[in-house]
Amino acid sequence: MIKRRFLACLLPFLLSSLTAQTARTVIRQASIADGSGQPAFKADLAIQDGRITALGQVEEQQGDRVIRARGKVLAPGFIDIHNHSQQGLLEKPQAESQVSQGITTLVVGADGSGPFPPAAYRQELSQTGTAVNVALMAGHGTLRRMVMGDEFKRPAVPHEVQAMKALLRLTFQQGVFGLSSGLEYDPGFYSQTDELVELAREAASWGGFYMSHIRDEEDGFIQALDEAIEIGRRARIPVQISHIKLGNTRVWGRTEEVFQKMAWAAAEGVDVLADCYPYDAWASGLSILVPSRRFKDRQEIAEAFEKIGGAHNVLITRYAPDPSFEFKNLTQIAKQREISEIDLFMEMMGNGGAGIVGRSMNPKDVEKFYRHPKVMVASDGGIDSRHPRMSGTFPRVLGRFVREKGWFSLEEAVRKMTSMPAARLRLNDRGLIREGFRADLTLFDAAKVIDNSDFQNPDRLSKGIELVLVNGVAVWEKGEATGELPGIQLVAN
Repeated sequence: MIKRRFLACLLPFLLSSLTAQTARTVIRQASIADGSGQPAFKADLAIQDGRITALGQVEEQQGDRVIRARGKVLAPGFIDIHNHSQQGLLEKPQAESQVSQGITTLVVGADGSGPFPPAAYRQELSQTGTAVNVALMAGHGTLRRMVMGDEFKRPAVPHEVQAMKALLRLTFQQGVFGLSSGLEYDPGFYSQTDELVELAREAASWGGFYMSHIRDEEDGFIQALDEAIEIGRRARIPVQISHIKLGNTRVWGRTEEVFQKMAWAAAEGVDVLADCYPYDAWASGLSILVPSRRFKDRQEIAEAFEKIGGAHNVLITRYAPDPSFEFKNLTQIAKQREISEIDLFMEMMGNGGAGIVGRSMNPKDVEKFYRHPKVMVASDGGIDSRHPRMSGTFPRVLGRFVREKGWFSLEEAVRKMTSMPAARLRLNDRGLIREGFRADLTLFDAAKVIDNSDFQNPDRLSKGIELVLVNGVAVWEKGEATGELPGIQLVAN
């Protein structure tokens, strides 16, 4: 009797679970920008068990969840190929600042800082769950520090390079998508090209790609770009230039040289793409202003301020010794302290440095990069990063660059956010709206989508993204996160 009662109580739960797994979602009469860059078209779409099952004219069935989308744009979920939510996902798995932008997949481990071992990080993610899909990169800097410890301020010797290759091999066995480097930062700063070529060859043997924060984004930009292309040529590996920019006033206006280099590389069989965030200011550490590392050299510091257009263009975003400095620029702080900007810089570096935002890019260069067909959208932000790109990148492109400025079509913008990064990652069932593809989808109002974040309020969420589905499950709806955590950990093919 007890057994029958138990089964009777259990049966409704089993039936409801079965219904939840098999019920369809039908999106009606959307304007579909399918990710290919081709003109949008009106159609219905059906989703079942996490995949797109029909596209065209879909007849409703009893039990369908129907979403009326007339006048709205339905696109593949946005893929952020350069994201720094590695720790943030563990602390905020709903990833509100990400899904509210329409992002459904994050690639973490950029700038040479990939987690090691990847399996351990994936285990942590599996314990919390995530609203978004997550793909990992192997970090050159991570591997270099593991092998060389604190003795990294020199070229690696052959046996150390071989040890790095062995660790890199392990990361690919655990499903990373490529090798990232951050050559303006320690410990990658001290590496030589031959070391990077050897590691890139290992990555190429696994079908990976090489993603690089190149050695110099300012006066030495062209030489740094040449090095990345050389690595691609010698290792026979696709190259991704991270957050492409001309980072100070001395190199403004040289975009055509960059495009010419990329064209020459393509003619020689080197696949070079880039990503770009839609702002004229970058985020990094205070130390990046003086690449020589001579932080007590007053002349070098003065030159750094000159190149960035003045110390007022350096905004402090994190400073542990005195949080009152945060969201003020160096000029403001120096006046308050009644010391010179140079003395302030030296003092702050002596106290461990600071997180900064540097406004040193030319908006016209940003426009030219975005208009180029080989440059995709990426944030270089992430959960709790103190830059407006953390919560505004993708809506900013759609609202300001497409709708307000008309730099390119909405369909081209969607391509730069979806199929282009998906192809770089070799994802064969995401990045396009096709029958059989995963139901990572973003529904938005093209007339209203806009970013709201700024440099004083980087966490303000964007507007106009109405629905975000990850593997067929709503993670953002009606202006808020749903609490669902359907994201999966992607493994390279």
